[in-house]
Formats: sequence, C-alpha cells, structure tokens
Amino acid sequence: MTVTIARQGEIAVVTVDNPPVNALSQALRQGLWDAVGTLDADPEVRAVVLICAGRTFIAGADVTEFGKPPQPPHLPDLVDRIEGAAKPWVAAIHGSALGGGFEVAMGCRFRVALPDASVGLPEVTLGIVPGASGTVRTPRLAGAELAVELVTSGRPMRAQKAAVSGLIDAVVTGDLLDGAVGFAREALTRPLPAPVSARPVAAPDAAFWAEKEKSVTKAAKGAAAPLRALDCLRKAVEAPFPEAMAYERATFLELRGSDQAAALRHVFFAERTAPRPAALRAVDPLPLRRAAVIGGGTMGAGIAAALRGAGLPVVLVERDDDAVARGIANLRGIFDGAVRRGRLGTAQAEELVSGVTATTDYAALADVDLVIEAVFEEIGVKQAVFEQLGRVCRADAVLATNTSYLDPRKIAAGVPGSERFIGLHFFSPANVMKLLEIVPVPETSEQVLATGFALARLLKKIPVRAGICEGFIGNRILKRYRAAAEALVRQGVAIAEIDAAMRAYGFAMGPFEAQDLGGLDIAYLQREGARAAGQDVPETLGDILVRAGRKGQKTGGGWYDYVPGDRKPQPSSTVTGLLAGQIAPVATMERNAIAAHLVAEMAAEGQAILTEAIAQLPADIDLVEIHGYGFPRWRGGPMFATGIRG
Repeated sequence: MTVTIARQGEIAVVTVDNPPVNALSQALRQGLWDAVGTLDADPEVRAVVLICAGRTFIAGADVTEFGKPPQPPHLPDLVDRIEGAAKPWVAAIHGSALGGGFEVAMGCRFRVALPDASVGLPEVTLGIVPGASGTVRTPRLAGAELAVELVTSGRPMRAQKAAVSGLIDAVVTGDLLDGAVGFAREALTRPLPAPVSARPVAAPDAAFWAEKEKSVTKAAKGAAAPLRALDCLRKAVEAPFPEAMAYERATFLELRGSDQAAALRHVFFAERTAPRPAALRAVDPLPLRRAAVIGGGTMGAGIAAALRGAGLPVVLVERDDDAVARGIANLRGIFDGAVRRGRLGTAQAEELVSGVTATTDYAALADVDLVIEAVFEEIGVKQAVFEQLGRVCRADAVLATNTSYLDPRKIAAGVPGSERFIGLHFFSPANVMKLLEIVPVPETSEQVLATGFALARLLKKIPVRAGICEGFIGNRILKRYRAAAEALVRQGVAIAEIDAAMRAYGFAMGPFEAQDLGGLDIAYLQREGARAAGQDVPETLGDILVRAGRKGQKTGGGWYDYVPGDRKPQPSSTVTGLLAGQIAPVATMERNAIAAHLVAEMAAEGQAILTEAIAQLPADIDLVEIHGYGFPRWRGGPMFATGIRG
C-alpha cells in the first residue's frame, strides 16, 4: 500500500511508502486524501503524524506525470484538506521535503525534522513556480525575506536554519517517529496555532520589492520563473489568501506550458539518466577505495580536491620536491578558499589536506585503485607517465588520462592491459565544474567504463560518454563557435556586439570576453602544435593578437583592453589596427540574429558529432554545453534550442 495508518494510543501514524523518493503520484495523493477522512471520523484519534518510509520524506512531484493532464485529487486541494482536518497533523521530515512534498508539510499544523533533513521549493529550476501554496504559505510561516530567498533560488535549506526561520517547529534527535509522536502529544496540551493559511504576514514596502527584483533579475540570468515567483510572493503578502492562491495557480499553469519549462524539463531528465547509462546498468564497476593524481598544477590539484571531497584518500605525484610543494600549496589554496567562503570549517579543510600523500616516488602507487594523469598537454610527457604507471600499478588498477585534445589511443600505446585505460576529461576548476567527459579507447573494458561513470556519481558530476576526435564533444563545438564568431568579425560585426548578443541570449560572457579571461595563447599553442605537425591550420584573428603580445587579461589586453586592477573589457583601438586588413566595413546585425547564427553553428557541429558517433544522444551534447561551457540552462542546450532532439 502507498499509504498506511497505524496508531500509538491517541496519535495516528500515517506512513507514506512510494519508493524510491515517495513522489506525489495520483495514488499517493488519493491515499492521503482518504486518510484525512478516515482519521477525522475516528473519535479516538486526537492528532496525526505524517511520516515516510525509505530514504526521504515526500521529495516532490512524480516525474512520470510531467507533461500529462493532472488527475484528481489535485495537490492544492490535498494541501487544503490536510490543513482543514479536524485533527492536527504533524509532518515528520527526514531526507528532503521538496516542492509538493514541502507544500504538503506546510499544510500540516506542525513540522518536525531530523537535523540532517532539508526543505525547499525547487520549482523555479524547472521553469515553473510552486503550484500548491508554496509562494503563499511560506511567507506566512517565515516572512517575506526568507520566502524570497527560498522560492526564487530553488535551493534547499537545512533543518537547523529552517527551524530558526520558522519553516519547521522543531528539530528532533534520535528516532524520528518517537520524536514526532512525543511532539504531537505535548502540542495537544497547549492551544493549537492557527492554520498556516490563517496566519498574519507583514507586507514589505515598495523599496523592498524593487531591491529584490534587481537581485533576482541578476541571479536569474534570463530565466523567467524566478521573477514570476517573486511576483507571486508579493501577491501573497499583499492580498487575501484565496486571491494569492488563485494568482499562484494561474502563474504555475501558464509557466508549465512555456518554452523555458520544456527546456528545463529536458535538462532535468537528461541529468537524471546521465550518471547511469542503460548500456551499463548490468555492469558492476570496480571498487574505488584509494586514488592517485599525477601532476599538482591547477587541474591536478582540482581533481585531487574533488577526490578528497568525495572521501577518497589521494596520492599526489610530482616530478620533484619543489613541484610537490607547489602541488600541496595549490590544494591547500582550494580548501582555504572554501573556508573563506564559509563552505568548510578550518578543521575540515585540514582533514582534507591531511588525506593527501604527496611524493615524487611512483612506488607509492602500488596499491591505488585509480590513477588520473593531469600533466602538461604534450604527448611525450603523458606517454612517459604511463610508462611509469605500467610498471608500478596493480594489473587491475584503472589508468586514466585527463587530456583535453590529444588522442587517448596514442597516450595508451604500450600500456600493459590497455583494457583498463580510459580518458577522463575534467573541466577547470575540476573541484567545481560538474562536467566529466568519459572517453574510452577501443580496448577499454565495459567494467572500466562503468567505473568511470561510478566515479562521476561519487564526485557528483554529470558524466557524458564521448568518442575520440580532436577536442572530443565540448572543445570541438567550442572551436566552431569561436571560428563562427571570428567570421562575423571579419564580416564587419563589432566584437562587443557579438559578446553583448551572447550575454543577452543567456551566457555569462560572450566568446571574446571568455577568451580574454582564459587566455588566447592556450588555443594558439594548440594551433601552432598542429601546424608544426604538418597540419594545414588557417591563421585566425586570435593568432594575430597573440603574436602581437595580446594574450588576454593576463597581459592587459586581448580582444579588449584592460585597465590594471579592473577586469571590465574596453574596446581596443590597438585591436582595430591589428585586424584592419582582415575586417570588412562595419556591418550591422541584430543581436538576436547574431545569437541565433552562433547557436546554429554550435548545433551544426553537434549534428556532425552525432553523425560520427562521437556523442550518442543530442541530450548528451546539451549537457556538455550547459555544464562545461555556460550554455543557458533554461534554453535546454544548443541541440534542444534548434529542435534537434531524440
């Protein structure tokens, strides 16, 4: 049964059991609806505890019902029915109470939670607003300020903070059911508080809403739902409850059919399936108990930090003692930054660093399960590393390269047991960026491939399988994107206009601003290496700038000029002069046309990648672009945005 009823004396216990996350299916909604009637009619019941089996409280809507006509009982009606029950209900929360699950909890007269539980309203991340009183009851429990933070960000809140804010009534330790039943009995000795819908709420002044609109607009980066949620919250504190509920519901229904909601649902389902590809579900990964990283530079330190954050002991190998010291300093800098931002305590940071063994001796790798090479992007250097690894590592240890552009087959040449070799392309900073391109060579075993995906799950990253080609999926598309942007410059479209067009589309930066931030010399050196190898690589506008000493922000100028101490790009007369012979007379092009053209170029390269079987699904390409290259999530990725799906 989805919903069962038991009794502990005068306290009824309603248990929800709808694995895996107790989603609000029609059967569950009906079961709760019926439970209210059953318990209201029982004269021996004085209060009700609502608790969930499994690993979590009600975690939200049933995703299998997305896009289908809703079936009664509708969630807003169910929340009202629980709130209007003759006996007070107490929500006992463990795991996560999210979206509709938290709305059900707010329909209860009380809410208690375990210390590690969380509550939240993540609907804006799906392009909608809460549709069953989330924007209306939240400010009545915790005030407008907290409600704006919770609803417009979509981020969950831990139980301790939720208790301080008033979203929950008590944090209980020990057994949740015992604590909730005890809370219910004690609550019956006092006058009951008013139902949440009847509680007063203070309405902030117009200046408050103007300030919040400005901050939410900035954070939303073009997404519509956060601002619409803000509108609902304002209505909630300025209008009677029924009017505010009608406004929320109308907004929810309008947004549910929007293009942004469709795009965000597409991303949601792609992210949900990415960590466990269907082809590997029957394959057991190898155990991952101890890992190693070769190279302690920016990338290597970031990978080591990610591994430590997942609880794995790490061996960090560098070429000499000075490099070892720099590697540990890089790693410590990552954790110190997390301390400064309040994400780690000092003791936690020290514990993470202490879990790293730094050495120059490859013999320290004799018992690791996984080695990730993250040295300089030069084939000979990488091959020398794997020659060493082949001598000292266990025969069943997974050997991985973090190459961005090089052919993993050449790196793996001569490695004993090539079936255990795999490419794991992390994105910098590796401890932050969520994307992981997983690149098997033809000999890579299914078990090693499954281990790559298991590692991604352990690190909480989005894995995408990629075939072998220059740049794999992401950097190959980036190359075409940049080339298409340069082609527009050659046609006379202003550099600043192109960047502004892509910002307006939803990117944090345009292609030229991004190159200045990362450094123009990185791609330049790759092109020069290809030319030295005999490849015919046409000269780019970026080559002209680098040869003139303009490598980006780090040299005070790239595509733009930069004032010392200021990262704001300034149009450059020097660049105009350097490129004068390459650029046609000034051409005008609407910003939306610029964005559409460049996104179409990205999608065209994505289609070629699909045709060549470098990527398996259009959604995989969308995930790469969203999580690795800043494509606006609410547009769904370049393939979705241009209608290439399936």
